[in-house]
Amino acid sequence: MSTRSQDLEKLSVDRAGLKFNLRAKLGRPRTATSIIHEELRREIISLVRKPGDVVSENEIAAGYGVSRTPVREAILKLADERLVETFPQAGTFVSQIPVAGLSEAILVRTTLERLTTRMATQKGDTKAINSIAGKIQDQRRAAEIQDRDAFHNADEAFHEAIAIAAGHVGIWRIVQTVKFQVDRYRRLTLPAPGRMMKVIKEHEAILKAIKQGNSESAEESMTTHLAALASFDDLKHINPNYLLREK
Repeated sequence: MSTRSQDLEKLSVDRAGLKFNLRAKLGRPRTATSIIHEELRREIISLVRKPGDVVSENEIAAGYGVSRTPVREAILKLADERLVETFPQAGTFVSQIPVAGLSEAILVRTTLERLTTRMATQKGDTKAINSIAGKIQDQRRAAEIQDRDAFHNADEAFHEAIAIAAGHVGIWRIVQTVKFQVDRYRRLTLPAPGRMMKVIKEHEAILKAIKQGNSESAEESMTTHLAALASFDDLKHINPNYLLREK
């Protein structure tokens, strides 16, 4: 079975499960719009829905067992986030990844993560540092079996663990609000030869400096790690139709 077929099959299974649980979820202070927006957003960022894929209101409404109204509202939110784009007479599609905006998002992320890395190093919480190390081991296991989803999730957990070690997990939540286009790009780079092991080595350098209590080295290692995202060396491994190169 092709990777694309597997993605679609997984999407169908996920959607069936969510439809089954939608009534229970609505018992909480959440709306159908917010649930559908969150799930569609996750599918787009994780590349289950790739740039250029059709986003059908009718299909999504039927999948969730709701009217088209909450779906339309969710799609409008995604459009505001530049994750989907609607063309009159043509339909709604998952947006291409805007290359021009990636550098700015990476700059914001680097500024904030240098801060959490420095604070985590200065606090020197052994339990929290061990948790950071555990996330690297999770990444290594994922890399060994080429599980990109597990690798990405462990990568996210690594950076979150640093914010927790710093005592400011809220900073990581702020980072997440600015990096979703970068996440889509990163997902596309993971198949590049040696990419996963390169990330692991960069994470190990950060962890080593944190363990040594060397905040300057830890910050620089984090900067080097995130700067690799901004180099765009892996663009040649990406379908050019997935990228928007604004003039």
